[in-house]
This record gives sequence, C-alpha cells and structure tokens, in this order.
Amino acid sequence: MASRNEGGPTQAREDVEQLRTLVQEFVRSFGLLVTRKTPCGFPVSPSHAHALMLLLQRAAQGRTTQQSDLVSALGIDKSNIARLCERMVAAGHAEQTVPQADGRGRIVTLTPQGTRLAHRIEQGSLDRFSAVTAGIPASKRRAVIGALVDLNAAVAATAGRTDT
Repeated sequence: MASRNEGGPTQAREDVEQLRTLVQEFVRSFGLLVTRKTPCGFPVSPSHAHALMLLLQRAAQGRTTQQSDLVSALGIDKSNIARLCERMVAAGHAEQTVPQADGRGRIVTLTPQGTRLAHRIEQGSLDRFSAVTAGIPASKRRAVIGALVDLNAAVAATAGRTDT
C-alpha cells in the first residue's frame, strides 16, 4: 500500500496528531472507556453488549456461534472471549455447549433473558446513533460515513502491527 504524504513530513505529522486527538476525543466523549456500562446506558461492558448483539444477529440468520466466531468478529483474544462467555453465562444471558462432532469448541447461544437484553441494547444503540446522526448536518453525513469507511479500512490494514 503506497503512502500518501501529499503535504510532506510536517503535514503528515500534523495529520497524525489531529487524527489521534480526534479519535481519542470521540472514544472519551462517546463513553467507550467506561467498562461497566454501554455508551447507551446498559449495565454491562461494551464487549458484553457487542457479544449479545452479535449472537442475536447470528441467531436471526440461523447461524450457530462458536467462541472462535466471537474472537474473529469482536477482535478480542481467545482467553478474554472465554472469560466474557463465562460472565454472560453467569449473568443468565448465554449458554455454552460443546459440539459432539469435535468436542473442542464451544457453541454460545442466547438465553431468553439474553435475547431480551440484546434486543434492548440493539434498540438503545440505534437510538443513540440516531441522535448522533441527527447532530451531523444532512449535507455532510455521506462524507462522515465515507471517512469512517476509510478509517476502518486503514485500521484493518494495520491489524496485527505492534509498532503503533
């Protein structure tokens, strides 16, 4: 991937600093640093909420979910996913079973209580993003979304690097 350094090294450094500052500001103001509740106010960690929403989505698609699927989809390492699944089971939000075919992986499914909570979190997330979207002028929304697509692609392209 070619580097696009249109303004020279000084401009590139300024761009890096501005991007870093803006992403940090977003993370802080959106509430992503709070570990015991979601940005939309539910009393579970953001990773717990994302796992519930992912399980809900995959169940609606008729797909089973193994812990390894959560590792891939959420970008969380295997040992932390195992602990997250244990917390979801302890909270009554999920169940785990070992598939008879291989006996190694664990299938994770929502309980009725977990399904209800996942639906509430999903709606809370939609409500929060609706409010945020409404705060962006309509004429700039496509540009903001496009910039986030580019940002996600850039982050994905650097996945696994340890020099950042």
